[in-house]
Amino acid sequence: MKSYTTPFIRNVGIVGHGDTGKTQLVSSLLYTAGMTPRLGKVAEGNTVTDWEDEEIARKISIQTGLAYAEWAPGGAVEKTKINFLDTPGYSTFVNETRTTLIAADAALVVVDALAGVQVVTEKVWDYCTEYELPRAIVINWMDRELANFERALESVEHVFGRNVVPIQLPIGREKNFRGVVDLVTMKALVYAPDGDGRAKVEEIPGELAAAAQAAHEKLVEMVAEGDDKLMEEFFEKGTLPADDLMVGLRLAFQTGRIFPVLLSSALHNVGSDAILNALVDIFPNPASRSSASGFTEPCGKGKPVARVIADKEPVSLFVFKTLSDTFAGRISYFKVMSGILRDDATVQNFTRGSAERFQHVQWMQGKTGAAVAELHAGDLGAIAKLRDTLTGDTLGDKGSPIHYPVARVPEPAITFAIEPKTRADEDRIGQGIHRILEEDLALRFSRDPQTKEFLLAGAGQQHIEVVVAKLRKRFKVDVALKPPKVPYRETIRGKGDAEGKHKKQTGGHGQYGVCRVRFEPLARGAGFEFVDDVFGGAIPRNFIPSVEKGIRASAERGYLAGFPMVDFRAVLYDGKYHDVDSSDMAFKIAGSLAFKEAMKQAKPTLLEPVMHVEVYAPDQYSGDIMGNLSSRRGRISGSEARGTNVVVKAQVPFSEMLSYATDLTSMTQGRASYSMEFSHYDFVPSEIAEKVIAHAKAARLAEHGEGMEIEDQEVA
Repeated sequence: MKSYTTPFIRNVGIVGHGDTGKTQLVSSLLYTAGMTPRLGKVAEGNTVTDWEDEEIARKISIQTGLAYAEWAPGGAVEKTKINFLDTPGYSTFVNETRTTLIAADAALVVVDALAGVQVVTEKVWDYCTEYELPRAIVINWMDRELANFERALESVEHVFGRNVVPIQLPIGREKNFRGVVDLVTMKALVYAPDGDGRAKVEEIPGELAAAAQAAHEKLVEMVAEGDDKLMEEFFEKGTLPADDLMVGLRLAFQTGRIFPVLLSSALHNVGSDAILNALVDIFPNPASRSSASGFTEPCGKGKPVARVIADKEPVSLFVFKTLSDTFAGRISYFKVMSGILRDDATVQNFTRGSAERFQHVQWMQGKTGAAVAELHAGDLGAIAKLRDTLTGDTLGDKGSPIHYPVARVPEPAITFAIEPKTRADEDRIGQGIHRILEEDLALRFSRDPQTKEFLLAGAGQQHIEVVVAKLRKRFKVDVALKPPKVPYRETIRGKGDAEGKHKKQTGGHGQYGVCRVRFEPLARGAGFEFVDDVFGGAIPRNFIPSVEKGIRASAERGYLAGFPMVDFRAVLYDGKYHDVDSSDMAFKIAGSLAFKEAMKQAKPTLLEPVMHVEVYAPDQYSGDIMGNLSSRRGRISGSEARGTNVVVKAQVPFSEMLSYATDLTSMTQGRASYSMEFSHYDFVPSEIAEKVIAHAKAARLAEHGEGMEIEDQEVA
């Protein structure tokens, strides 16, 4: 394959709300550019960038798909390579959008002509702002029933401001949409529906002449506004020639002064060549940023380092995505930040401190790779089977180390317990989950030390369901999803003093051990404390650790409902022994008996985990959010305004948060997000504690039957 130099490369993130037609638009652009033999359609499951089984079945993008087109606008001699990053648009998977936009140099924001700006449109716009990406807007589905250009444009202008400026007007409405007026050249571009996406250039229809002239004048004014030279020319001539207008538009777009608006019917391939022309003519090449910022140490630590985005610099590259493939193994997607990466080169992984050999470097067209001899600064590539490299790693010339910053991923919003269905599934689950974690930074996997459950946390229920489907299809691992158990604990509110006596004669040596123990509560978080206060040899020193073991074993099983007992002190102060019959086992059982007896006096009670919750939402929902958190036994600890949004902070019991993700989405139409982390344990209200204890006892009875009481000898 021919390699492209930096000036002839465009890296474009295709972003927007779900169902706005991002994947279909990419499919149309690829077909128009001659990269595919036919127009792929999402409904038929044959698009280039949605190729995973789950994406085809659900008809949504779950991960970012990469593709490229080679395109030369009319009159251009050399083609330009356009790299498309087709990102997910559903809020459940939008973290993938955030992590992969780091490889883009500009974004195409796709908006539904009927719905206008939607929830995720605003989110991805914020991501583009965070990465300082220039943005153009495509109003798509212009052919749909009730599609309305004026209403959609008003929605975009209302949310994103006066810098939103159309550079096209529609010709025809709804099913009669057949082309656009180009407000730069002042020509009509007319398309054959379901054609090759290339326009026939005509004069502007008479009925649109006045509107087109007014829109052209507004565009000229906006472009000239920020450029003294163009403003002078504008005042002198009253307009700008098309060539000067294009130069000014390119500069205004790349500096973020203007957000151009284009139009499309992606399904019927109307407007495709005009969009490709805009991507080449006004979108920036990677070198437009002049330099990439990094650090001398990983994780944003050390001194800042700048690396010019140019071929003459030492080679460096950043891995922005990892894919786990059943046949090819781990595939690493990367951006060449500087220098030239040649096939078969050996580069240093600065993050892991190891060398990697880059054999068979590729461009990716969906799931299909095309070998390339070298990649220039700014280009995107992929390679399979690197030994140590993962998402977020920086690699490059060993003599010129640098570490590029990684994308920030929010903590998971929802957690499920997963249960392998068979012993074989349990044996394979670790490997499968590990491979999926490598490609999905928004996932967390752990095992609760108390409940012994495998916990899988992600951005939403659909996210977890997709992971479960991947486990089944890729790794042949079947698991069942369950809400996680709440890790309750037990403690005591009062004091207890008891004797534990174990005496058993079976012929020959018997068993004998007596201990007297005081129990008293400790502060939250103190755990368990054992105090040896025995005097005069009432219990030999070698048996005292056995008493502690017996108490610890019983505390682990709890007293009320089988939850671990915590935050108490046990003081061993007296006891008896027998020279022949005493043993470690006897004193361990005695300690256990003392624990059980003392609990009758010590007012045992339940503790529950309380979480620190922060909810980020538009200000209009703050009252509903506070009321809902209060209804979940939450204590509001404060709120703060952030622009038009608000952050509500609260302390809420974990048991009340199990269904919160779904309820918050419903309450705020998906406009809110939240984070949750453990804060502390606190007492469970008595009426709730009674229900928890009754439920736990019923579960133990169902599991163990009538013989659920474990004999103390078995405990020992």
